[in-house]
Amino acid sequence: MLRTALKPQWIAALVGALLVSWVFVLLSQWQFSRSVSEAPPAVRTTEEVRPLAEVLRPGEFFPASAADQMVSAEGSFDPARQVLVRDRLQDGRKGWWVVAAFAVDGAPSVGGEAGTVIPVARGWVAAPEDAGPPPSGPVELTGRLLPSEAPEAASDLAAGEVATLSVAQLINLWDVPSYPGFVAATSEVTPDGDASAAARGGPVEALTIEPQPLEQPVNWLNIFYAVEWVVFAGFSVFLWWRLVRDDYERTQDALADAADDAATDTARPGDAGPARTGGTP
Repeated sequence: MLRTALKPQWIAALVGALLVSWVFVLLSQWQFSRSVSEAPPAVRTTEEVRPLAEVLRPGEFFPASAADQMVSAEGSFDPARQVLVRDRLQDGRKGWWVVAAFAVDGAPSVGGEAGTVIPVARGWVAAPEDAGPPPSGPVELTGRLLPSEAPEAASDLAAGEVATLSVAQLINLWDVPSYPGFVAATSEVTPDGDASAAARGGPVEALTIEPQPLEQPVNWLNIFYAVEWVVFAGFSVFLWWRLVRDDYERTQDALADAADDAATDTARPGDAGPARTGGTP
């Protein structure tokens, strides 16, 4: 079969099949590149500071549209309700988040209970003893609103520590109604000035939580087309091989027929010559 494949016409056909396959592979790569494309840029309304009361309500589910939204609220911190969330990374260092309950002025009551709070992540510390008390008195809070984390059971927690920033867990711990999310503070303005970690410095470091990137939707139709072009590329080479094989089989059939004809001619009896007549003298 190799001798058949080395015929000039089949070598030329192979070159053509490889060129066609190369074009199909390029088309497949193009389809793959278009299958994952960034969604049209949306207007980043999350960076516009909005009142907390307009974005989120206590006692309700956290809407996806509220995630990453910069919000503001007025109220005061409760120094008796502050916890440390362990195993938090800051610039590659492991430490704790300082989270305090912030009583929101004018917040709707939940189940008839007043004094609704929202957990506020005030900053990051490298050691638990670096976490000071929150500012006292009235505070104008600004920060990024984020959904609650899932609760996690842990048996090796120190006093005043929690494994995750779970609002449900904090409600049980603080025994007060709460909003269904938390705020990563960027400013905490008091009558004496900004008391946030970003403004004051010290052992409590400001959190740097950026908005989540936009999703990149997958276009499954383009992926299907990409796979289809790969199949076409393989089929073009297979078609060349099939044609070469058919030519080889025809050649073998022709040789077999010629051999059969030669064998038949050999087995056929030859002429016996002229018949002898007359008797013996």
